[in-house]
Amino acid sequence: MAEGDSALEELQRALHGALDEAQMLRLLADNVPVLMALYEAHTFHCRFANLAYARTFGHSTRSVLGRTFSEVIGEEAARQIQPYVDQVMQRGAAVRYERQMQAPDGRPHWLEVNLLPQFAPGQGAGSPVIGAFVLINDISERRSAEAALRESEERLDKFMQATVEGILFHKGGIITDANPPLCELVGYRLDELVGQPALNFVAPDMRPKVNSVMMAGQELRYESAIVHRSGERIPVEFIVRTLERQGERLRMTIIRDIREQLATQARIHHLAHHDPLTQLLNRAAFMERMQARLEDAHVPPRSLALLFIDLDNFKRVNDSLGHLEGDKVLGTVADRVSACLRSTDLVGRFGGDEFVVLLADVHSRADVQAVLSALLAVVEVPVQADGRDLSVTPSIGVAMYPEHGSSAEELIQHADAAMYLAKASGRANYRFFEPELAERAYADLVLEAELALALTRDEFQLFYQPQIDARSGQLRGAEALLRWRHPQRGLLTPDAFIDVAERHRLMLPLSEWVMREAARQSRDWHERGIAAVPIAVNLSSMQFRLEDFDRVVALVLQDAGVPGTWLELELTERMLMDDIERVPALLQALRALGLSISVDDFGTGYTSLSHLGRLPVDKLKIDQSFVAGLPGDSKAVAITRAIVQMGLGLGLQVSAEGVRDAGQAQLLGDWGCHSLQGELIGPPMPAAEFEHWLSQRRAAS
Repeated sequence: MAEGDSALEELQRALHGALDEAQMLRLLADNVPVLMALYEAHTFHCRFANLAYARTFGHSTRSVLGRTFSEVIGEEAARQIQPYVDQVMQRGAAVRYERQMQAPDGRPHWLEVNLLPQFAPGQGAGSPVIGAFVLINDISERRSAEAALRESEERLDKFMQATVEGILFHKGGIITDANPPLCELVGYRLDELVGQPALNFVAPDMRPKVNSVMMAGQELRYESAIVHRSGERIPVEFIVRTLERQGERLRMTIIRDIREQLATQARIHHLAHHDPLTQLLNRAAFMERMQARLEDAHVPPRSLALLFIDLDNFKRVNDSLGHLEGDKVLGTVADRVSACLRSTDLVGRFGGDEFVVLLADVHSRADVQAVLSALLAVVEVPVQADGRDLSVTPSIGVAMYPEHGSSAEELIQHADAAMYLAKASGRANYRFFEPELAERAYADLVLEAELALALTRDEFQLFYQPQIDARSGQLRGAEALLRWRHPQRGLLTPDAFIDVAERHRLMLPLSEWVMREAARQSRDWHERGIAAVPIAVNLSSMQFRLEDFDRVVALVLQDAGVPGTWLELELTERMLMDDIERVPALLQALRALGLSISVDDFGTGYTSLSHLGRLPVDKLKIDQSFVAGLPGDSKAVAITRAIVQMGLGLGLQVSAEGVRDAGQAQLLGDWGCHSLQGELIGPPMPAAEFEHWLSQRRAAS
């Protein structure tokens, strides 16, 4: 019995091995670029066909088996190839032939067919043929290429006469032929060109390059220059090829006049690098050239001075006289500034009424002050606008290289800051950058002004980070996160401006805008069926301390036309504890409006557990600093798990933010955490991107 089992196992292994080998052969056959089939002798039944063969004749690799070759390829084709089949069967020798067939797409295809005899295992030539292998290559492309080659000379002759571009043929550098456009381009007749060295008509400084291309037999496209009979230099593009013409191997060069193209490129380059109003360098071009000057000034060390010029109260010019007159004033100022400078200095316009100047090779501050005095004097000269004299004055900030910065961006920033100090000191003034005195003052001054303008210019935007159910993965909410699309500094997160906003009480209108925008977006998503989930809004401490904060929230909800359940308010532990006597009643009033209350960054503050138990809150959000340590940090594991268990014990929803990997998500879900938020789920996104993210997630699920 044991021997029988062993034999059975051996047989099974052999069968598995045979099946594996058959699968490998099938995989190979189906992936080679050749049509393959095997037919039995005498019956001519198909015993094997690869995928390409079967599909070519309208079958699958299964349906083709057992069919005769006449059934597969058709009666007419079978009659045509029967003599070749007979040769294989009778002589046992391989046969090759070509034939044409109509492909399923309706186009004629040329096939190269090889018929190879199959002999019994261990048998060879002279033995009975038991079958025939069919190997077919599609040679349609080769046949098409041969036909195209035959037609190419005819087309070339026609093209020579029809094209507007110059064409020249030469052999060994001696011109053999040219078309009329080339003769016109160089100003010579054909009989004057033929027999002459082609290099005679190339600009002398370009001859080494052209000669090297000719000697190497290269086929390429490159720019060069030729000389007209009159001596005029003509920039051209050469397209060089080697070809057969009338049985002779020649070099052909297409010669394209690129004078107009180069002029257009020069105009485009100028427009790309210059301000269209003043013709000064634009911001990108100025920064690029400034960076190059800084690199040159590094070794040997040389000093440079960057001047940031802003016209005082220029907005009033536009408002009172109109932008057309304002543009005339800017043009005049640009001309006057340029006239004060050397040819080695750079001057550009950054937009609006802001100009920048880079003074090269400055030896002392006295040199800079001389230029500053000249600029103040010439810019203050009255300008004709709307038929009357108009005086404009500049405020100028100065940053020195390398004293005040080593990079272009740093110098621009410091000169800009110095300009604001100059503006604060009165009109028509200049100031050098002073790091110790200016660092905080100018930053606050600039940012405060920009923040106030940003609210009126609609520069703020809310990004939304998704919050999902820890177990089902379904969307449970979204946190609204404030971003500022600063016109110069790009996209800014709150870290860059919230402190200034709070110091200057800009936080109140900004926070109210956030609530209103979140409410508007929530209504939009609910009405369109995009995301019927609450949007969480982070509250500022200044906002939360308002005496009538609950009435402000009620008014926002009323104006937006949304119920309170569509919003969630997030507060920090410190905000809860700063006025613990007032907070419970305020939270209760907010919850009465339908809003849910979440304690953000939980675990980093000082909330007393006794207070937490009596505060009317709905959710704890575990701070991401704890989540970041999961699962490897044992302390983070202990703290995070304890927070989850405490929250669950108090009957609160528990959410974790900063989830970055699947291990963290799995662990938090296992502990009972209700919702997750973080890069693993999705980053903060603009509303449109959030909707796209959500649609992709729903489609994937």
